[in-house]
Amino acid sequence: MTKYPRTEKYDPAWIAENWMGPNPLWLLEELGRNLDLRPGMKVLDMGCGKGLTSVFLAKEYGVTVFANDLWIGATENLRRFEEAGVADKVFPIHAEAHGLPYAEGFFDVAVSIDSYHYYGTDETYFPCVYSKLVKPGGQFGIVCVGLSNEFAKGFPETLKEFWAEDMFTWHSAAWWRAFWQKTGLVDITACYDIDDPKGMWMPYAVQTKDWATETQGFSDVDFLNADTDNDVALIVMAARKKETGA
Repeated sequence: MTKYPRTEKYDPAWIAENWMGPNPLWLLEELGRNLDLRPGMKVLDMGCGKGLTSVFLAKEYGVTVFANDLWIGATENLRRFEEAGVADKVFPIHAEAHGLPYAEGFFDVAVSIDSYHYYGTDETYFPCVYSKLVKPGGQFGIVCVGLSNEFAKGFPETLKEFWAEDMFTWHSAAWWRAFWQKTGLVDITACYDIDDPKGMWMPYAVQTKDWATETQGFSDVDFLNADTDNDVALIVMAARKKETGA
């Protein structure tokens, strides 16, 4: 039996045509096991990329999705949602993470697959922005690329030659747990490393190897192969918003 049976329903070519990192449907299916998603819920899909996760949320859980991304335009995503037959349940939004056009307490659930680390390591972001979007008792879920533990220099020596400035937002599961927990706004319901992160990442790495090598001088395959101590992680965290403030 496959580890991710829901993902098996989807055309691998469609996934490979639209993914922007490790298979987002695998990551979302893993996260979904830690959330209570029910038909009729309003879900924010933050940093949805080309909308694969938004389509999956609508089809697999029957939720209404607000597909928010900065890098991919709303019109482009709308076409994909129409082709997937979910345009009545998924609404594309083009907005930056600090300028979101939603009312406080609008969502039942907010999820983010492989994007939250780009904006969410700011100390004020979760308590002052993100947490306010979800109603009391609502849920949060993220999957982030990260590290198996924290390093004094911010990165493992084996990956020194590949490390870029924006990668200092990569942290461990323990770091993420403490980061949200200290706000007093949520109860953490799950926080762990996904098994075999390099195996999860490698199909995307292989597909984009030539493009990445040409544009940046090395590929994700090179990066993953350099991780000989298995320090790279894919981290799942889920939480429920407290009914009252801290």
